[in-house]
Amino acid sequence: MMESQIHTIHQQLVNKEISCTKLVQERLDLLKLNTHNTVNSLLDTLALASAAKVDAKIESGQEIGLLEGIPFGIKDVYMVQGTYTTASSDLLKKYKSPYTATAIQKLFAAGAIPLVKENCDSFGHGSSSENTIFGAVKNANNPNLVGGGSSGGSAVNVAKDYTVFSIGGDTGGSVRQPAGYNNVYGFKPTYGRISRFGLMAYASSTDCVGPIAKSIEDIRIVLNAMSGKDIKDQTTYPSETISAVTISNTDAIKTVGYFKNFIDNDAIDTKVKSDFLATIEKIKAKGIQVKELDFFASDTLVATYYTLAMAETASNLSRLDGTNYGNRIEGASLKDTYSITRSENFSEETKRRVVGGNQVLSQGFSDEIYLKGLSVRDQIAANFEKDFHQVDIILSPVTPSSPPKIGDSLKDPLAMYLSDAYTVGFSLGQLPTLTVPQGTETGLQITAAKNNDALVLKFANFLKDTI
Repeated sequence: MMESQIHTIHQQLVNKEISCTKLVQERLDLLKLNTHNTVNSLLDTLALASAAKVDAKIESGQEIGLLEGIPFGIKDVYMVQGTYTTASSDLLKKYKSPYTATAIQKLFAAGAIPLVKENCDSFGHGSSSENTIFGAVKNANNPNLVGGGSSGGSAVNVAKDYTVFSIGGDTGGSVRQPAGYNNVYGFKPTYGRISRFGLMAYASSTDCVGPIAKSIEDIRIVLNAMSGKDIKDQTTYPSETISAVTISNTDAIKTVGYFKNFIDNDAIDTKVKSDFLATIEKIKAKGIQVKELDFFASDTLVATYYTLAMAETASNLSRLDGTNYGNRIEGASLKDTYSITRSENFSEETKRRVVGGNQVLSQGFSDEIYLKGLSVRDQIAANFEKDFHQVDIILSPVTPSSPPKIGDSLKDPLAMYLSDAYTVGFSLGQLPTLTVPQGTETGLQITAAKNNDALVLKFANFLKDTI
């Protein structure tokens, strides 16, 4: 049987070895006592009420679904009706959701139980989960290091077994990088596979809903539950359910590629580089052909990503001026009110991104910078298309180096942006990409062509037994 906490807990519930109420209460207690700053708010009333229903169902001899009664966490950028949805910001610290995000609603429909809204970088702006009003998230393995970002709280909760799985959000690596930093699995599906409705927008053209878990099987189960077309999100499409059988047979994968310039690079730690190349040798030893590929320089990728992401977030966050939402601070005039409200309530990093975004969209600059960014993005997509004619899978490190100490990223925003060097390209290409906790200190990324999410999980199963 493949490793899976969901299957294990499901069996325990069905066999009445544990009650759902006890299971949920134990996890809530761990979350209450945790010292890693992963919790923005506990959903204890909702969780315990839901658990009581599952217990009643089991008592009366009814069958329960695979996800029914399984406790999970939600990054605090998802709407859940009646709960605080703060995006870890001062602006929305008292904001309560009037509705529930589609992806979360689908998990509720499957019977999964939400325990916690999880700490993250404010509005997803950051790669370390330090840009938050709730205190920096501490790494699961070493509390002096960052938890990664922006879905840091979600990754740490899974790594510490506070939640069975958590739902993060990935715009440029925000599920994959913290998963790598905390040695768990984190998946960014093909863009549009899961509805973004009810996810607070950062950069709408790359935002993806993504699961974080401790096994490939659990990623598969949660991914299936959330996927599908949604009339509330025009970018969604119907997708096929991925079966466990499909991803256990790994014979179909014949060729793997990696980007030579990611590895022959001054920015990469020598240890990450040597570990990555050792993995490549193990893959070759299994009879798989490995090809070196050419790609855009990582600083070009980072520049393109941040140009577009900042432009989109400046536009998306323009609605947050204290009029309809959030913590309004009155000024002498209306303009003054907007200005003070945004200045006082946005983090330094959010202000940096909004100002940068408005700059690249402004008259005189937009042609030169924003349109150029869109053009490079098209070239990146074309490059991927060419690559996937030659290889089935692209393998890369998740990050060039190990997690920084808490405090370091805040002093050096540029270094933080460059820590996304290996994740943002796949976001711009809208490709399915999974972090696996193997191969380097911060894991490996597995990427396939658009809509080939099953192939990514298949290769992850192959790697699990190979390295």
